[in-house]
Amino acid sequence: MGRLTTHVLDTAKGLPGSDIKVELYRVEGEQTQLLNTVYTNSDGRTDAPILADEDYVTGKYQLVFHTASYFHKQGIRLLEPAFLDDVVIRFGLVAEEDHYHVPLLISPYSYSTYRGS
Repeated sequence: MGRLTTHVLDTAKGLPGSDIKVELYRVEGEQTQLLNTVYTNSDGRTDAPILADEDYVTGKYQLVFHTASYFHKQGIRLLEPAFLDDVVIRFGLVAEEDHYHVPLLISPYSYSTYRGS
């Protein structure tokens, strides 16, 4: 069976983004269903896959990274509302046996993502 993983890198500091709340939703039409809530560890990764085994099925998903609260905890003053309060990434899982890795590179005013390995 496949698995879904992520990690967050703070490109402004050149360090992993630790203690960031990440929510995973399954997307069906206009509806979303919360499947999992995790926090990144000191390496900016989650301690276990966000989605795996029998829960890992083909479909459309959404990751929500709560980045503004992370930057607040780092002592970075953001204008309110924050330019990037939450980073939302929607993506599809096609092959149920593959490992999908969705990294997030963040700074207070930008982000980037890609399908990692």
